[in-house]
Amino acid sequence: DIHATKPTSLTTDLLERIGQIYEIEAEVRGQQPEIRRRSRQDRTQPLVDELRQALDDALRRLSPKSEMAKAIAYGRKRWVALTRFLDDGRLEIDNNIAERAMRCVALGRKNWLFAGSKAGGDRAAAVYSVIESAKLNGLEPQAYIADVIAKIADEWPAARWDELMPWNWRPDQQPIAAAA
Repeated sequence: DIHATKPTSLTTDLLERIGQIYEIEAEVRGQQPEIRRRSRQDRTQPLVDELRQALDDALRRLSPKSEMAKAIAYGRKRWVALTRFLDDGRLEIDNNIAERAMRCVALGRKNWLFAGSKAGGDRAAAVYSVIESAKLNGLEPQAYIADVIAKIADEWPAARWDELMPWNWRPDQQPIAAAA
């Protein structure tokens, strides 16, 4: 945001460094987690280390009250979380996938402003989470929810509820009593 309104050589440099990291991520996207982790360790880690050094150097030169110093300090306080992806090939570099999945909820926020009550809002949030989780797991949400509700109504054993989660669900599952 600072670069968009007040571009400087510092903001340009930092964005170019971040761009290099994202270029590597684009190359390894879709690869096996171990391949992604190795690439991150070999290629991305040095760039991240250089970025951190550039941020630290900038903080020493900037007034602590400047917008830029505040933005850098914000990121530095979250450095461990920001760089967690380097050690785990299963993780994405950012949460853009989740942000895009929730975009429809954000767009409709005004429509749902009056959900009836806080409890109604909480239930709507839970339902949206289930729908988006089903989509992320390649399921058709309506079929998934209908099947799960039917199974729960047929006295699905509570000890096996984990099997009904979107990442474990199979439409042909039967409760133990019905299978016997």
